[in-house]
Amino acid sequence: MAMAKGAVAAGHPETARAADIILCEGGNAFDAALAAVATATVAEPVLCSLGGGGFLLARPEHGPPRLYDFFAQTPKTRRPATETDLFPIVADFGATQQEFHIGLGSMATPGLLRGLFAVHADLGRMAIAEILEPARQLARRGVVLNRLQAYIFSVVAPIYQSNPAIRAQFANPDRPDVLCGEGDIYRSRDQADSLDALAHEGPDLFYRGEIAQRLAADARDGGGHLGLDDLEGYRVHLRSPLQLSHRGARLLTNPPPSIGGLLIAFALGLLDGIDLTTDGFGGAAHLDRLVAAIALTNRARVESALDGGDAGIAARRLLDPRFLDLYRAELLGRPMAPRGTTHVSVIDRAGNAATVTVSNGEGCGYVLPGTGIVMNNMLGEEDINPHGFHAWPTDTRMASMMAPTVVLRPDGGELALGSGGSNRIRTAILQVLLNFLDFRLSLDDAVRAPRLHVERAEVNAEPGLPRATLEHAAAGVGDLRVWDDINLFFGGVHAVLRESGGGFQGAGDPRRGGISTVVV
Repeated sequence: MAMAKGAVAAGHPETARAADIILCEGGNAFDAALAAVATATVAEPVLCSLGGGGFLLARPEHGPPRLYDFFAQTPKTRRPATETDLFPIVADFGATQQEFHIGLGSMATPGLLRGLFAVHADLGRMAIAEILEPARQLARRGVVLNRLQAYIFSVVAPIYQSNPAIRAQFANPDRPDVLCGEGDIYRSRDQADSLDALAHEGPDLFYRGEIAQRLAADARDGGGHLGLDDLEGYRVHLRSPLQLSHRGARLLTNPPPSIGGLLIAFALGLLDGIDLTTDGFGGAAHLDRLVAAIALTNRARVESALDGGDAGIAARRLLDPRFLDLYRAELLGRPMAPRGTTHVSVIDRAGNAATVTVSNGEGCGYVLPGTGIVMNNMLGEEDINPHGFHAWPTDTRMASMMAPTVVLRPDGGELALGSGGSNRIRTAILQVLLNFLDFRLSLDDAVRAPRLHVERAEVNAEPGLPRATLEHAAAGVGDLRVWDDINLFFGGVHAVLRESGGGFQGAGDPRRGGISTVVV
């Protein structure tokens, strides 16, 4: 039997299908990941846009691993708050609500297009026009909105109804007064044309050309901060991944200035040497320690000044063994008792691994005229603006919880994973890693297992974990809320595994419409 060409895990069947097509046509994991991301801007339009940004962790067959940082950059000039178009909306998840800020004043400098072309120039094998073709075709013919994407639209409906232009782009084809719903066809011929133009003219069309001119003019006239110099000056940063070990495996993840990978590393450091498995998955040893580790990581984030100063200095303190020992002692001292983001993971048969997380925030409510491109609202994201919405430092790469990760097992196996989910990204990835490496669950079970999240004196948990054990674990941390079902609130980890013998596995997270395929 011929060896499989690779494995793909993503948040939508069309996103995964684009990667499958590229692998079948001879592309490598990086070609496939780029095709998937481009297609996600059509199939998962709230979660991913050409007007957003992200990170791609690459582990090439030959050469060192590297992290491509093409996340959002703060503008070079900050307008006074009184001149800024920035206003709140409430996203309703059902069991909880979250406030986001949108408007032209919430746009940061986008990096996704620069990132796609930079990765392609370094690691791609196929022509960029071939890589973008699945996305272009889908934008032109349309995609049937599935239940999850319809639910996401309903959660952030106030954004996509905030002005006539964005409402028109995402309206029900037969009822222009309401948004697309489940079963409706969403298409964007403007975006199809934009993808075609970008394939032939490259990213300068967006960062220097006619599109850039229009974006800068609209921001200037409408209360935004972005200027032409922001777009022209945007650069992709190439970084060395943060490396750590856990249970004999070597992990590569997103380094500072982003903080998601660092906080995962801190939590794993706390749990290193502690057996979570003594009374099984969901037992006291597991849940008590997990809840405490997440709560302590939240506190260490503050006490290390990670959000307030130099991320590199804070990182050295966080991962200092003496600092970890102080927090680990508190962890062991506990008594025992019985947001707009998507991810793609690809590994090919040569061993190339690409794990990429991208986000548009939730979108700022502005569609770049004639392009179908919805711009980000990163300056309106509370998680990455800890000093306030009008206090961000100028011309600075923004921090993020996004943490695309590769795990290299001692037996030669290779795992690529990552998640969407705003501040829940790090806890989702942490739990899947513990499920896979500590509890030795299968990859699919590790992703599907019920999760919890600790934040602001509240423990949120999915059903399936023992109530009494959860209550004890939460007692010293805050209130407990057990949800009725799994939910995208708890992230969406899409993972692929290349086994030591060359076989493949994949797991798409059902919380975010995940799908995995092995391409033969």
